[in-house]
Amino acid sequence: MNDFNASIIAEFRANDGKVGGPFEGSPMLLLTTTGAKSGLPRTAPLVSYREGDRLFIFASKAGAPTNPDWFHNISANPTVTVEFGPDTFEATATVVEGSERDRIYSAQATLMPGFAEYQENTTRVIPVVELVRS
Repeated sequence: MNDFNASIIAEFRANDGKVGGPFEGSPMLLLTTTGAKSGLPRTAPLVSYREGDRLFIFASKAGAPTNPDWFHNISANPTVTVEFGPDTFEATATVVEGSERDRIYSAQATLMPGFAEYQENTTRVIPVVELVRS
């Protein structure tokens, strides 16, 4: 894990899910997946979107041409651990597709315009993942 992510994770855990810097005020969560190849736990800080009781994350990788590693991991093993604010829970990561994906991504891009830029910067359709509490 790079130093940048490690510092965000430490700050998140020390402050009940709140972080400063470039993510200050953003709805953050920590996603722990099982490495597809290694089988080891991997934790990633991610911006989330909440709609009622539903919780979503986006495999944007800032508009890179490939999906982030965590997305590859959930494809191999969809059982994840989520840290959201002061709560920690197990969930199943489920890819949202079609018009529902488009609606949710559009809502996120309206709230945080950087997500619209991410989609514009890549030819892939950025996956939307729902975290369904177990």
